[in-house]
Amino acid sequence: MKKVLALVLAVSMVFSFALAAGAKPIKIGISIWSSTDTLGSECKRIIDAAAAALGVETQWVDQAHISEQVTASAETLALAGCDGIIICNSASAEMGSVIKTCTENEVYVAQFFRIIDKDANPEEYKQACESKYFVGAVHESEFDNGKTLVTILGDKGCRKIGLEGWEPGDATFLGRWAGYKAGVEAWNAAHSNDKLTLLEPQYGRTTTDTGRATAEAIIDANPDIDALIVAGGGGDTLLGAIAAIEAKGLTGKIAVASTDFLPDLDEKLKSGAMAAESGGHYADPFFAFLMVYNTIKGNYPTSTEGFHDMVFPYMFVASPEDYANYAKYFTGKELPYYEDEIKNLAGMSYDDLAAACGKLSVQDVVSRHTK
Repeated sequence: MKKVLALVLAVSMVFSFALAAGAKPIKIGISIWSSTDTLGSECKRIIDAAAAALGVETQWVDQAHISEQVTASAETLALAGCDGIIICNSASAEMGSVIKTCTENEVYVAQFFRIIDKDANPEEYKQACESKYFVGAVHESEFDNGKTLVTILGDKGCRKIGLEGWEPGDATFLGRWAGYKAGVEAWNAAHSNDKLTLLEPQYGRTTTDTGRATAEAIIDANPDIDALIVAGGGGDTLLGAIAAIEAKGLTGKIAVASTDFLPDLDEKLKSGAMAAESGGHYADPFFAFLMVYNTIKGNYPTSTEGFHDMVFPYMFVASPEDYANYAKYFTGKELPYYEDEIKNLAGMSYDDLAAACGKLSVQDVVSRHTK
């Protein structure tokens, strides 16, 4: 009898090991405007590190923030056998099609750098709440971001500000623009005899060439501007705008602010090519990735009456000294989280993960990595 039990136990163990060995790894798709530009490549670096630490297979689709390509990317990734998707859409309206595709294919999906605007897109917002496959969104407070950048420019002496967006109607741009306008209103209320003017936005899409041409057009039409906000778009738009200003001999005369950290931001700050920047937010999709990962594993139950809303903090730099501390722990070979920290984060409850997301800062990284 003992021999029979031992044989049964041995067979069971072999069978269990065989199942484990043949288990399909989790596969998560990433739909992004570009995985190779300044911001996108940083996003890819940290997600690749997370995937390696957790044994997750990934598939990337670059969709250039073109609506048809955004919606098609969800179909491509679902058909590729992804268990979950994280996506940086352009307009909130696109999420209607994305959520429908994911729900039909039983694929979990979360947004990064984005959240559906409840007021501007009520139907899509309702659809997101009701789908058990819409996990949630990781995003920044774009309003506060915009308001802070305008205030920094005001404090630096700028009074007439040009504005370069990337795509009309983009949800993130609209949030930043609302913040810029609120910052101007607050400044003017406090400085009635020394007011700021913010021009209407022109759109430079997401390439260096289009960013440069748009900046040139703004300056040619408004030669008296003393500041230009390049709202974002991945980094290449900003590089084009900086090149346009340099070609016109206006470096240091037009203060440039943006929300996309450049790899040589310290040099740009020293030369006067940049005046202020917010960013450091490439870890945003990292948290969306972990959120979807845990949902696939069954650790984060989804709801048909709402979704997870995780807010990620921006970082601001307005001097070479500011940037030095950021660069030490967020660029080059360093990442904000080491492999053991990634595994620890992946094992957290949703509330603990959201708290870790909310406290990420240069000081947070320094305290963890210099112990």
